Amino acid sequence: MNLRVLLATGAILLAVWLIVRFIRTVSYPLREKVVLITGGSRGLGLVLARHICARGGNVALIARDAEELARAKTDLAMRPNTVMTIQCDLLDSEQIQAAVRRVIDRFGKIDILINNAGIIEVGPLEHLMREDFERAIRLHFWAPFELISQIVPEMRIWGGGRILNISSIGGKVAVPHMASYSASKFALTGFSDAIRAELARDNIHVTTVAPGLMRTGSHVNAKFKGRHDDEFAWFAASAGAPLISMNADRAARKILAACRRGQPSLTLTFAARKIVLGNALFPNLTGYLMKFVNRLLPGTGGEQGNESRAGSEVPRRTPGWMTKLADRATQKNNEERSHAP
Repeated sequence: MNLRVLLATGAILLAVWLIVRFIRTVSYPLREKVVLITGGSRGLGLVLARHICARGGNVALIARDAEELARAKTDLAMRPNTVMTIQCDLLDSEQIQAAVRRVIDRFGKIDILINNAGIIEVGPLEHLMREDFERAIRLHFWAPFELISQIVPEMRIWGGGRILNISSIGGKVAVPHMASYSASKFALTGFSDAIRAELARDNIHVTTVAPGLMRTGSHVNAKFKGRHDDEFAWFAASAGAPLISMNADRAARKILAACRRGQPSLTLTFAARKIVLGNALFPNLTGYLMKFVNRLLPGTGGEQGNESRAGSEVPRRTPGWMTKLADRATQKNNEERSHAP
């Protein structure tokens, strides 16, 4: 009898939970919403913009590269929504403030802020300099901090909003050969989780997104140090692996669904969720595992290894079939290298 009661209670709670999720999603449609996306000219940012436009939303894309922004605007021009592009260096707080003001002047409000811009730098610790860590932290932590500081007071006036901070699995479990990236993403994850409860009282819902590997095509724009070709080889192969990486369109749909529900946290890919769970339950085992993984990664690369090179500049040693899906995403999502520095 007790077992039946427990099962019935569990079924009722599950049904209530599903109904609440459905209602919260339906009650916050993207139509007519104004969405500011950093790093919106390519990769995941552009894919998110496509989905938002398809659902009747308006997007403002912030990025540093004018050529990429122009191509992104052309990509979105076929959709019957308003698209605004702003060239902005997110390492400059004054440019951020000016960009926010331009969006508000154009649309009158910002309903959703998506902090998506990022830089991936891969290489042994011996080749990562202080400036690499400072640049990563300025882009992954201080830029979102500045944007949130500028936009939250406006959201309070408008009665609420949504903030999505695109962190990473590397912001929950440290990854060897990605020390500057992990350190800065840990900072973003902590900040995002910390402000969630405080902003909820103003009807501003913060979602921390921790994607695992996604097939956005960004491997060609990632930066590599050390043995450049070897580092690119393992990273590009992982980024395109179908069993451990996720299609960018599928990831975008899940991210926007979490946004509309006001979901506190979202970890993408089955593999990433297992890694996070394993680290929480067995942190020492995870630590030993990462030590083993590091032994399989390339060693240092001499003096030339201090030079940072984009993936598109590195000679390829990985068979084409291993990076086929990732390379296809590169062309689809405007990740092909431009002439910007």
